[in-house]
Amino acid sequence: MDRFEPDAVLASTAPDRAALPQRLLYATSAGIGGTGLDSTSLEGALASHKAGILRRTLAFGVGTKAIPRGRIHSLNWHPVRLLSWLKSDEYYAAKKRYVDTVAALTLRTGSYDAFHGWSGDCFRSLVEARLKGVPTVIDIPTWHRNKGADKTGETRSEREARQANRGWRDWRKNLIIDRPRMLAEYDLADVILVPSRKAAETFLAAGIPESKLHYVARGVDPSRYSPGEPPTDVFRLIFVGALIKRKGVHHLLAAWRKLNLKNAELLLVGTLHEEMKPFMAEMATANVKHLGFSSRVQDELRRSSAFVFPSECEGFAKVTLEAAACALPIITTAESGDAVAHGENGWLIPPNDEDALAAAIQHFHTHRDEIAAMGRNGRQRVLRCLTWDHYRSRVLRGYALAKSRV
Repeated sequence: MDRFEPDAVLASTAPDRAALPQRLLYATSAGIGGTGLDSTSLEGALASHKAGILRRTLAFGVGTKAIPRGRIHSLNWHPVRLLSWLKSDEYYAAKKRYVDTVAALTLRTGSYDAFHGWSGDCFRSLVEARLKGVPTVIDIPTWHRNKGADKTGETRSEREARQANRGWRDWRKNLIIDRPRMLAEYDLADVILVPSRKAAETFLAAGIPESKLHYVARGVDPSRYSPGEPPTDVFRLIFVGALIKRKGVHHLLAAWRKLNLKNAELLLVGTLHEEMKPFMAEMATANVKHLGFSSRVQDELRRSSAFVFPSECEGFAKVTLEAAACALPIITTAESGDAVAHGENGWLIPPNDEDALAAAIQHFHTHRDEIAAMGRNGRQRVLRCLTWDHYRSRVLRGYALAKSRV
């Protein structure tokens, strides 16, 4: 696992252009530019554009001027919009299938010498690329579909669903990208781009050869996310993200209430989902402040003392890098990504462990000088190896690896 150790590989330089493909097709069911996955898609497309090898990008919507419009084919007015009345998971699955179809037809023209797709978006595209002898990489937003568990090719629930399928009458259910299709994508791709050490572990547990995995991590813009003046009169702990159980917010509320810290605030920045409303009603104390969604997260980070993100499953939570760039010490889990080197710029705790979370918060509260030094270490680590420039270099190395194997 040495090649997935962050400080050993994150700062790797970009390969020479001669080692790269020259006519890349980049396809995603996200947008190019925006928040969340749209921002990562933008940086991925920028990697090939800045290297002069991007021929075309397929995406749902464009939120950037960093890439010429002539290089981006927007599917924003796609026929799938007619299905926008579907449930969200069905609609997003329809978008994935549509971008896959368009990408496969585009590859069929023979005008491309490499393909970059996203897991769940690219089965037909990968088949077409294999027929054309085109090297391929797929990006993984989170973990292997098995999430590290030992599963057969088809689980019992999947088999029962297939046997109960009524053909065309169940067309809405058939839109969902099933596990066998995603497993086939892993097999078809020449290189799999994994975002974190934990993500790599789930692929290795599923029997994917280590040589097929290429570690890319994520990045952050350190000029946009920069240190502020931490408060001296109050300990302000901040969480940023969707307020859902998967991100451990219910454990955070329970730990915070149990500690009952003096001169302390817990800031929750993000959309409150239905599943979390009962926990907020029961456990949120007077010093818990829910700020809702913010388009200026960096401002909230700069006025905080420390960052907490006790998620049980992420690809690589970019907000942990944003907090590190703002020189905040971090309490998080290894399952959230690789922003934290334990003891250097924060603490790593087990997921779903309320006691460990409470102990970490207590320590941060009572060791303000120590955690301030951690925050400074985190900012330096970002500058050393976790900017978007570093990320784009790692993506290009993935292309070079794929090219060398075809």
